[in-house]
Amino acid sequence: MTCAHTVTFDEGNWSEPAPDSADGCADCRAIGDDVWAHLRLCLTCGHVGCCDSSPHRHATAHAKEHDHAVVRSFEPGEAWRWCYVDERIV
Repeated sequence: MTCAHTVTFDEGNWSEPAPDSADGCADCRAIGDDVWAHLRLCLTCGHVGCCDSSPHRHATAHAKEHDHAVVRSFEPGEAWRWCYVDERIV
């Protein structure tokens, strides 16, 4: 599946941004918390945030605050993407 928000990512000249945290949720780390369920990588800027099953839901908060629509799973072995605007896997 795809959506209008993935057009840039699906073009051949786009490269994935470098993660701003390699070992956990950047926002949780900033507040001294290390409890999260799963991680998501913002495909616009590389921000690593925790998923909605985590206490703080930083990935969703980042997407809404910065209007960054698409994330991908930042879990080993997973490559799916989620569009917050269209609320679906893309």
